[in-house]
Amino acid sequence: MTVPVLGPAEIEAAARPGLVLDAVRAALIAHAAGRTTVPPPTHLNFPAADGDCHVKTGWIDGSDDFTVKIATGFYRNPLRGEPVNHGLVCVISAHTGRVRAVLDDGGRLTAWRTAAAGALAGHALARHDARSVGVFGTGEQARLQVRWLAMLRPVGPVLVHGRDERRAAAFCDHLAGHGLSAAPAPAAEAAGADIVVTATPAVAPVLDADAVRPGTHVTAVGADMPHKNELPPALFARAGVIATDDHEQCLHHGDLAHAVRAGAVPRDADVPLGALLLTPPDRTDTAVTIADLTGVGALDAAVASVVVRELLR
Repeated sequence: MTVPVLGPAEIEAAARPGLVLDAVRAALIAHAAGRTTVPPPTHLNFPAADGDCHVKTGWIDGSDDFTVKIATGFYRNPLRGEPVNHGLVCVISAHTGRVRAVLDDGGRLTAWRTAAAGALAGHALARHDARSVGVFGTGEQARLQVRWLAMLRPVGPVLVHGRDERRAAAFCDHLAGHGLSAAPAPAAEAAGADIVVTATPAVAPVLDADAVRPGTHVTAVGADMPHKNELPPALFARAGVIATDDHEQCLHHGDLAHAVRAGAVPRDADVPLGALLLTPPDRTDTAVTIADLTGVGALDAAVASVVVRELLR
């Protein structure tokens, strides 16, 4: 039997945001409850090309499928006129081991599940009246984080901090095209927003802990390898709530890992994000909250499975 290979156009038509959000929420809750199988991810780093590759697998107990995913990020690609991200997802039957489909998604499913996880975290952990968003990064994931958060709550203004002023301005124009008010901002101003999102490949903190105001929620999605780091350990020391998508993974290669190694917080300072999606924390208006997201294979499995179900029904 020929394995169907499903391309980007088909995948984009099937992966509606509501469907992805629901799948990611359910997967985070299942993962927090211990109802998933998620081996440690494999990483390859290509310093000379400023690139990296992740191989992640996952299965949710009782699901018909499991997945094996390859996702790459080569950060000089825009200079060549290519997207930063590429990849594919192999969807395999958990009953027979047969490959059901290959999703040639160009990294889209990874981008969308990351955006969904960040949006869900921000919506659950930020103050009810939080509106302004400071975003660090000007790439695709930074754009998606803001747009998907805006699907769940009113957002604005958006303060964009990036290393390249032209890309920051283009980012603001992109958000304006989606009905969001945005402007470039220095790091200290962006860090002073109600909700702060970091979506960069940084290897050193992109903001100052003192610039983050009491009552702020921070979602960090960029530190997905041991050498990456977006948030300073001192910010974790201030946090009233620290949520992680996977405890062990974040201790190995998330921003939490850097904070623990620096002695800012103990190893058990975090709470599973999935548990907080079920029961949001009783936070004060002055508490700082953090979501450290490193990407979990069970989320890839959940999103890929529902997309295949939509396309092959």
